[in-house]
Amino acid sequence: MERETIARVVIGAQFGDEGKGQTVAGEAAAAGSDGIVVRYNGGAQAGHTVIAPDGRRHVFSHVGSGAFSGAATLLSRWFVSHPMLFLKEQAALATLGVKPVVLVDPASPVTTPYDMLINQIVERARGHGRHGSCGVGFGETLERNLTPPYALTVGDLADPALADRLDAIRRDYAPARLNRLGYGAAYLENSDLFQSEAVLAHFVEDVSHFLEAVTVCDARTATQDRTLIFEGAQGLWLDQDRGFFPYVTRSNTGLRNVLELAGELGLKRLEVSYITRAYLTRHGTGPLPHELPDRPYPGVEDATNRPNAYQGALRFGWLDLDELERALVADLADARRFPALTVSARLMVTCLDQLGDAPMIYHHQGRRRQDGPEPFLTTAAKATGLPALRGNPEITRNAALQFPRAASADFGG
Repeated sequence: MERETIARVVIGAQFGDEGKGQTVAGEAAAAGSDGIVVRYNGGAQAGHTVIAPDGRRHVFSHVGSGAFSGAATLLSRWFVSHPMLFLKEQAALATLGVKPVVLVDPASPVTTPYDMLINQIVERARGHGRHGSCGVGFGETLERNLTPPYALTVGDLADPALADRLDAIRRDYAPARLNRLGYGAAYLENSDLFQSEAVLAHFVEDVSHFLEAVTVCDARTATQDRTLIFEGAQGLWLDQDRGFFPYVTRSNTGLRNVLELAGELGLKRLEVSYITRAYLTRHGTGPLPHELPDRPYPGVEDATNRPNAYQGALRFGWLDLDELERALVADLADARRFPALTVSARLMVTCLDQLGDAPMIYHHQGRRRQDGPEPFLTTAAKATGLPALRGNPEITRNAALQFPRAASADFGG
């Protein structure tokens, strides 16, 4: 039987860091404890900042950004679970008085300490040729899971032979993987970590606590009778198939995974909010159109994306409306493969308040332009074919939650 549920979808339209977390929080506030945030891609490298109305602040990683409102979280089969970092986030939320309800698909791949080690060793060794990894083992986890003898999912974590499986990963898979990448000597150089019994035992203990903290179940069971909010990680320009390879994330950041889940769950309608800042940002190496040496406007603040050893400092550029249009058109084209599903979409522009009194500078039709916020929104709507709205906490939590038909364009169906 098809479900009549209308699901909300929040997708980043840039390189990530567009304001997805606060947008999801607004959607979840309307749903309350009946809501469930579905993490449909990515993993522990996500950093979605939410500031609750009462001032509490948290950067969400595993847990969906609706947790302040009591919304549950589903980590889907496309989400990479990281028991060590999950427990760290759970502890941080506990200090804020939040005990999240988290459900996990048994097919969710699991990151081990050895994936993190390989990731960090290789990224450091690349020097100036780094790919922009966060160093938490996301891509390495997915690579390892392509080799069945060494694959590990949440459904495998209760295996009494888990320690033996981990031992095979660290002793057999890890040196072979480093050798294939051209860094074979690094295994011996870091043998104290790869061969540490304490590291293995600590991870087994973390797994035990992780399984106590979550409920393992399939997506249909997890979402039954709930209001669905799909929360994307990273952004369209980091999509593994459509981004600037190799400076991409190893996942589909747009509609593809959502459409498959929607079909499996019998959903009839998706209401999609594509989120973009009023300027470009990128945290990590790789191309950045119209890059600037510093912040584009004096009022720009970002307390989340601090410099780190793997991604460096947050980078800035002028917004390119033509590139934005291409990314949106390509992503929405996927909806045509699901004729039974109607997809409504809109564009939400965040950080307009950071412009102050300065005009908004952006590129369109090959030219650099400047406009006030409202004229820009009109231009953006014409360029993308989508309604363009201000995306800020007040609108997100109130009027925009209604998703009026006048503020969306339909695709598919």
